[in-house]
Amino acid sequence: MLIDFFYALRAGKLPVSVREFLTLLEALQAGVAGPNSDDAWSMEDFYHLARTALVKDEKHFDKFDRAFAAYFKGVELLTDITKDIPADWLRKMLERELTPEQKAAIEKMGWDELMETLKKRLEEQKERHEGGSKWIGTGGTSPFGHGGYNPQGVRIGGAGRNKSAVKVWEQRAYRDYDDTQELGTRNIKVALRRLRKFARTGSDLELDLPDTIRSTAANAGWLDIKMVPERHNNVKLLLLMDVGGTMDEHIQRVEELFSAVKSEFKHLEFYYFHNCVYDYMWKNNRRRFAEKFPTWDIIRKYNKDYKLVFVGDATMSPYEILQPGGSVEYNNEEAGAEWLQRLTHAFPHHAWINPEPQGVWQYRQSIAIIDQLLGGRMFPLSLKGLEEAMRLLSK
Repeated sequence: MLIDFFYALRAGKLPVSVREFLTLLEALQAGVAGPNSDDAWSMEDFYHLARTALVKDEKHFDKFDRAFAAYFKGVELLTDITKDIPADWLRKMLERELTPEQKAAIEKMGWDELMETLKKRLEEQKERHEGGSKWIGTGGTSPFGHGGYNPQGVRIGGAGRNKSAVKVWEQRAYRDYDDTQELGTRNIKVALRRLRKFARTGSDLELDLPDTIRSTAANAGWLDIKMVPERHNNVKLLLLMDVGGTMDEHIQRVEELFSAVKSEFKHLEFYYFHNCVYDYMWKNNRRRFAEKFPTWDIIRKYNKDYKLVFVGDATMSPYEILQPGGSVEYNNEEAGAEWLQRLTHAFPHHAWINPEPQGVWQYRQSIAIIDQLLGGRMFPLSLKGLEEAMRLLSK
């Protein structure tokens, strides 16, 4: 059955590997989820275990829920009611889904009597039924089935109409995950891993198992250990971050991004600017007036193989971008647009990550100007946006 479940997940476009499936089987064998004291299985426990073992990224949770519901559904799966519908889960659903009047109505039949009646009907019924007030089917007023009405029923399959079923086994109680969601550090790391190019550098620190086996066999069985340097992400990243002013609203998210970037890239250089890039930047905000780094020096210092990433909300007066002297802090001799063009020319692989919600971009003239200057390479600080930016930079 679990092999078919594995194929059902793959059919649902979930990137589930054999290794992850074996992990699930090992967890079941270890008793992480299984029969309780009444020898009844908790489907909810199995659901959470399977999702933990098989789903690597939160963005796939909704696909998993759909595939899980599609596989574990149908009347035939509920024949043994004590094993397939956990009673404690049903009672919890009662508290959420029923009004006080409906709870009073179901007490007329009694919970145990309702579930026992469902079990008997499942054993007695041999064919599909529509309408009526007894058998499991569609329409009608039977307490069991879907598409009809009974304030004290159990819906089996299908879509609900009156929203009054005691138990809705097929209805997912989970909100869809959206790839436009705001990111945490873990999700940022996952997205950044699209921009990876590994190389073995440094001293020999790791065991090269294939070469060791090959060399030992060629040496008549005498152990010949071979070592290789560690693998490191060889991508070089130049990160320029807007700080202060309107960026104060995005401090937490940008800090999470910065933390993730520092852990993912060995070759990382970063500088700060305010609103737009001009003739200098800095590395320490407390000493930004004392320790300035000319932008020309930064352009000359780093090779074209560096990936350039701007992080900023691009929210400012258009004059700060287009006019000399437009900076709100000092009288800059050249417009910010000139420096942006020099930077993007020096580093062909570039992108702008904007923490401002994408829905307001159309109302900010400065955002449109910078997006145009960068050739449409502005992306929102969301899971989808960050993955698209990393995909562009990796080309």
